[in-house]
Amino acid sequence: MPNIIVVDREGNEKTVEADDGLTVMEAIRDNGFDELLALCGGCCSCATCHVYVDPAFAAKLPELSEDEDDLLDSSDHRNETSRLSCQIPLNADLDGIKVTIAPED
Repeated sequence: MPNIIVVDREGNEKTVEADDGLTVMEAIRDNGFDELLALCGGCCSCATCHVYVDPAFAAKLPELSEDEDDLLDSSDHRNETSRLSCQIPLNADLDGIKVTIAPED
């Protein structure tokens, strides 16, 4: 059961547990972080689950898809560590991953 360190928009950190197979978005949403809207429910059709991922985990993440890349391009807050949290499935390799919820567009 991977642990995720979530940093909210005010800089507060909280560690949450999630089941393997859930996405980072589902884990954040299910643990009471209301500022992560996830309007499309994880279908990769919006960018309301935008997070910044700790660079130490970059090599462990799935490759950025063209759709995800296009959606992130629509954000004024995209940076080199930006990902859509709905596109990051959790597994034991991601135990301890730290993500920061990006500012709302």
